Amino acid sequence: MSWDITGWGAVANVGADPDEIYAALCAARDARAPLRAFDASKYRMRHAYEIDDRPEPGKDTVLRASSWLHTAVAQAVADAGLDDLGDVPVLVGTTLREQRSAELWWREGAEFDPVDLDFGRALRAEFGFSRTYTFANACAAALYALAMATDMIELGLADTVVVAGTDSITESAFGTLDRVQNETPESLRPFDKSHAGMVMGEGAVAVVVRRAGADPTRVRAKVRSVAVNCDGFHATAPDASAVTTVMRDAHRRAGVEPGDIDLVMLHGSGTPRNDETEAGVLADVFADAGEGPLMTAVKSMTGHTLGGSGLLSLVVAALAMREGRVPPVLGLHDPIDEAAGLRLVRDAALDARVGTAQVDAFGFGGINAVAILEAAR
Repeated sequence: MSWDITGWGAVANVGADPDEIYAALCAARDARAPLRAFDASKYRMRHAYEIDDRPEPGKDTVLRASSWLHTAVAQAVADAGLDDLGDVPVLVGTTLREQRSAELWWREGAEFDPVDLDFGRALRAEFGFSRTYTFANACAAALYALAMATDMIELGLADTVVVAGTDSITESAFGTLDRVQNETPESLRPFDKSHAGMVMGEGAVAVVVRRAGADPTRVRAKVRSVAVNCDGFHATAPDASAVTTVMRDAHRRAGVEPGDIDLVMLHGSGTPRNDETEAGVLADVFADAGEGPLMTAVKSMTGHTLGGSGLLSLVVAALAMREGRVPPVLGLHDPIDEAAGLRLVRDAALDARVGTAQVDAFGFGGINAVAILEAAR
């Protein structure tokens, strides 16, 4: 069983569409910059992976996450050749919704209607969608939405579904991270011994998912499976047994063995506990898979784009399949001990044939998702 991805769109700090983003990642472009959204002097962290679309530093505007969502969805439906969107469901995964707009309304009196927190009204007005849903499932939100999209198609509730994710940096979330992380990361460095924590990024991503064979001329990649679970083990710490379970479940649902996986798009949040857990689970799951798959983590260049991060990794995986080139993990010079046996792509992009890819996304509260992607034939 599989589902076709027939269109995609994305915007991030490193590019304004999927091809630009992928090219920047392969070029190992670091778009981290001094914090622009608000007064950095109040915080220990002074950098972020922001989209540079504000009128001036320190001058924020409302509905930025919605604006990027519109861009990504417009790109995706155009790429898929869709024009009649009225009955197409849209599933949006997010961590913070339009919380930044609510902050600006509260602190500065900016004009903002709470109805716009969930993106539905704006999507209906912009595209004519009649069925829109917003899911706030932490950092696995967009892959959870992808899982629900495949279920909707298999249950006959839709033939085509738009799946998306979007988030902008909020001062409340930025400030929380600044306080709770033991160290002060200036950059996000997954799986390197210098990793000091998560640094936020911004962006949106969207894909059009269709029943297999609905439009064979536009297949960008095939979704073989999406597995999800929620262990509730701890508010922030990952549970290795639950991550192992969801990874093996994704393989089972896709009908693949670990040795069939050519590439793993790592969650790679740069937090020591997450990196150590993910690396340890991967070492166990792929222990009998020969040399094992290549592995990379795009958050090293995009920052953590929160709810849409897993779906962005999925789009990058599909582009790696098409182009035969895997972006590197930026700043990976001294891998953590748990990652010693993993085939992490370092220093520069690597030419490789990728037929099957695994995409990891793990969120606070034990919200875990793993997708298996297959190249278009």
